[in-house]
Amino acid sequence: MPFANQPLAERLRPATLDDYIGQEHLIGEGAVLRKMIESGKISSFLLWGPPGVGKTTLAKIIANTLNRPFYTLSAVNSGVKDVRDVIEKSQRNQFFNQPNPILFIDEIHRFSKSQQDSLLGAVEQGTVTLIGATTENPSFEVISPLLSRCQVYVLKHLDKDDLLKIVNLALTKDPYLKTKDIKVEEHEALLRFSGGDARKLLNVLELVVNAEEDDTVIITNDKVLDRLQNNMAMYDKTGEMHYDIISAFIKSMRGSDPDASVYWLARMIEGGEDVKFIARRMLILAAEDIGLANPNALLLAQSTFEAVHKIGNPEARIILSQCAIYLATSAKSNSAYSAIDEALALVKATGDLPVPLHIRNAPTKLMKQLGYGKDYKYAHSYENNFAEQDFLPKKIKNKRFYTPQNNPLELKILERLKSLWGKRYDK
Repeated sequence: MPFANQPLAERLRPATLDDYIGQEHLIGEGAVLRKMIESGKISSFLLWGPPGVGKTTLAKIIANTLNRPFYTLSAVNSGVKDVRDVIEKSQRNQFFNQPNPILFIDEIHRFSKSQQDSLLGAVEQGTVTLIGATTENPSFEVISPLLSRCQVYVLKHLDKDDLLKIVNLALTKDPYLKTKDIKVEEHEALLRFSGGDARKLLNVLELVVNAEEDDTVIITNDKVLDRLQNNMAMYDKTGEMHYDIISAFIKSMRGSDPDASVYWLARMIEGGEDVKFIARRMLILAAEDIGLANPNALLLAQSTFEAVHKIGNPEARIILSQCAIYLATSAKSNSAYSAIDEALALVKATGDLPVPLHIRNAPTKLMKQLGYGKDYKYAHSYENNFAEQDFLPKKIKNKRFYTPQNNPLELKILERLKSLWGKRYDK
């Protein structure tokens, strides 16, 4: 059956919004992208999300729905010349009142500054409508002038219900799979190895089915595990092991094991992982898992991030190794991470509590007459540059978010806080 030579994920690629599974916050009834598509008028935007959640599919659906010419480029193998060729073609094909074409750029975060610069004029003038897809934070990877001309929409990992819908769709709608008697007795391994990625899910399903000689296929967790162990590559930065390897790397540094940290780092380097991606994850760990136990960790991670940008491979491996070992062997604290998450949770629960009058800004005479800034104690006018007063809204004035942890630096912080605030930090 020739059709079966296509990958299952390609055979099942949806063609309309109604067939699209997941991302209800963007394309559900009344959601922002659906409303924009239904209006027939779309502006340039970026789709930011993990692999296999429908970024390319969504771009194609939009082009088909609006009957727009659709050009696609991959940042992996396209250069400035390819971008200019598409723009020139779009300009030549412009007719009076004809909608401009859609230019879809996959992995736009891999475009260099000059490549991204080549898009600016066409996007600003409306020669093309740009839809960019990226797995990386656009704030880091997309130049500011281009970012300012595009909305950013965040796509999420598919949840359990979405993934099960996709499995059921494959078994009931795919012309090839329908010829077999397939029963899913256990789905946990299928979903776990998908990691919320529809393409991975369908690849694993297809792998298990194709490994069976009979037309009757019973899918169990053990069968999925067995097939994957026999077929999984050591490391593929866009494949099955990507998130497992980076997870092992982060958890090894968090767990203070420098040897494991360097090993998983080597696995990523050997697999061709983007050194900027590795450095960015170490920067996050330095703040989240080391924090105030060793503030220098954040400085070193930031320096590492900047250095690998400038140097690149192969020498970047040495800088990454130094930083990974330093982070792994550093004292650990997640007090800053816990404090901001607890504060955010309280803000969501309590809403906009009023700022106490004495610490409000008072730039006008009227505001001063209303009591803004009255009785504020300027810390530097007092002994030890401290004057006890309330800084939180009255309703939560005794609430604590920051709890110093048991490491040398934070024990010193705790000692100082106790000397200033007394009983507030006794527990």
